[in-house]
Amino acid sequence: MEPFPTLSFQISEHTPTPQQQLYSYPLESNLSRFLMLCLHKKQSMDNKLSISLFLFFLSIFSLSDGGSIGVNYGRVANNLPSATKVVQLLKSHGLDRVKVYDTDPSVLKALSGSGIRATVDLPNELLYSVAKRQSFAYQWVQRNVAVYHPSTQIETIAVGNEVFVDPHNITRFLVPAMKNIHSALVKYNLHSTIKVSSPIALSALQNSYPSSAGSFRPELVESVFKPMLEFLRQTGSPLMVNAYPFFAYESNSDVISLDYALFRQNPGVVDAGNGLRYFSLFDAQVDAVFAAMSALKYDDISMVVTETGWPSKGDGNEIGASLDNAAAYNGNLVRRVLTGGGTPLKPKADLTVYLFALFNENKKNGPTSERNYGLFYPSEQKVYDIPFTVEGLKGYRDRQSPGTGGSRVSTPVRGGGGNLSENVSGRTWCVASGEAGKEKLQTGLDYACGEGGADCHPIQPGSTCYDPNTLEAHASFAFNSYYQRKSRAFGTCYFGGAAFIVTQPPKYGKCEFPTGY
Repeated sequence: MEPFPTLSFQISEHTPTPQQQLYSYPLESNLSRFLMLCLHKKQSMDNKLSISLFLFFLSIFSLSDGGSIGVNYGRVANNLPSATKVVQLLKSHGLDRVKVYDTDPSVLKALSGSGIRATVDLPNELLYSVAKRQSFAYQWVQRNVAVYHPSTQIETIAVGNEVFVDPHNITRFLVPAMKNIHSALVKYNLHSTIKVSSPIALSALQNSYPSSAGSFRPELVESVFKPMLEFLRQTGSPLMVNAYPFFAYESNSDVISLDYALFRQNPGVVDAGNGLRYFSLFDAQVDAVFAAMSALKYDDISMVVTETGWPSKGDGNEIGASLDNAAAYNGNLVRRVLTGGGTPLKPKADLTVYLFALFNENKKNGPTSERNYGLFYPSEQKVYDIPFTVEGLKGYRDRQSPGTGGSRVSTPVRGGGGNLSENVSGRTWCVASGEAGKEKLQTGLDYACGEGGADCHPIQPGSTCYDPNTLEAHASFAFNSYYQRKSRAFGTCYFGGAAFIVTQPPKYGKCEFPTGY
């Protein structure tokens, strides 16, 4: 089993600053200092044990540098456990970030002293009052935030939720409300520890395909997005985004592969605009927002995915809503966030992602799916078994083997161009990513040829696959050997994000890559 996505070590780090908590940047730790020492001393490590230990700890460190998983705690139900029990549930499953849709005193009091970081919401219906009256903002922050902080670790205030799709036309009040809430935080000396943002839906985009063409709706650019992004830049706050691949798949299941939507193995989709290859619809959606910000010259702002999820049940016309698909999406998403680094467009930008939602909520309106996004039943039993922590990833496997969701990966082509499809013959290979850094490729190569047990004799000097003598070519052969020897099991073509699966035979000189043992 490949070490990078499945190691279960917990790394103790020093207490992060509030800004580090918000952005979830990789933090300096005793382990990182150890590794820096190793990097300087590696040349003097004469025995194989020392080198092996170096690579072993390096793999752990790369794993610990992943993103962060939180959960949305919605309460549109009449059968949920008490807030005190919910906090214990969160802690028992290693969930240390929660987002709530109000500032209910029972919830904020229950979170006190728990160590769980909270994002609270100022409801849409209060935007007008907060935007028009600074005194109202002062009062709201004092009563709903200041009295609980810091024992309740409120790290972000979400001003409204998906304001652009609210039927009451409150968009023009959004940025003034955000500014007034921030001013209130300054008044109570909380602005350095609590950030202000507002979750947007993907419907705020004019274009989202391909990702490189991502752009915001023109009518919102000057009036909302430019001032909002400038505010986020000035206050060091992230943009909040609600991203649901389920909706895109449900509406376009004839052209979007289920494997692509569920983070399963697939050939990937190449963005014609920038040449980047995407292996998940989630990453493509996130990068469309990054591209939209970049188009407005705000590519320095980080992002938090404040909602994403997949329903475990739906009506007959809700294509893809099922228990197995929900388990696959959320389980594979957790793996991708905790071990996968950033996105193709922003490879160094680790993500903080909030799963939607903690419970099935029986009083929500709408189709059946709306009441079945929960990770847990009100009884506190899991709807399906997935991990939420790095440690929990050990031994985790998608319910279905790779490919059972359909092997075709397609993408819509705008302008009547039809569908771009790739058919998989059943044979797959694992190759190195040319976009991965040399250090990551070398680490993966060393592991595959060492502890991983790959057959690396053909890439030795004078052997059949030594030429071309490049790190990418040699790593590709080693990665593929490891992948094939592990029977092409899910997760064995990863190597810390340095590898991906292809469905055509790799071509490196005259070298032939095996397809099985």
